[in-house]
Amino acid sequence: MSRIGKQSVAIPEGVDAKVSGQKISIKGPKGSLNFDFHDDVEVKVSEKEIRVSAKRNTKQAWSLWGLTRMLIANMIQGVTKGFEKQLELQGVGYRMAVQGKKINLALGFSHPVEVEIPEGLEAKIEKNILTISGIDKQKVGQQAASIRALKKVEPYKGKGFRYVGEIVRKKAGKKAVGAEK
Repeated sequence: MSRIGKQSVAIPEGVDAKVSGQKISIKGPKGSLNFDFHDDVEVKVSEKEIRVSAKRNTKQAWSLWGLTRMLIANMIQGVTKGFEKQLELQGVGYRMAVQGKKINLALGFSHPVEVEIPEGLEAKIEKNILTISGIDKQKVGQQAASIRALKKVEPYKGKGFRYVGEIVRKKAGKKAVGAEK
């Protein structure tokens, strides 16, 4: 049994949730999100809470039960508070700038790198920290991961993109060994 699936999702003030068939729509102050859930899972919306239950007694139904509940909870948090990921760029000569719906990056390559910001996401840069924010947790995380993959933190000098608060273990470089004979 799913411990997460058993818990109900509270609906805060100003949030509207509707289920029609196998689709749930959630509208809030920051926007609206839709999710098509599997037919092994049943979603019931009451005045103040959303309950998720498994329809069948199968392994797949039990697996999807907790997942569906967590995805709905993330949707509610997204339309009320939103999500954000912060990336820190370290390295001499590495720069980034937001121009319209694109992020221009100078990452030590022979060419500048341009990354488009998808619809529904925002990007801000303060000093060397890039903040990606939006209402969809999956889109925010995916965009942050794809930008980080352009120049991952290198283990010897620590140059590249890292999440704010991420600890990077540095490796020791080659050691100069004295000529012993």
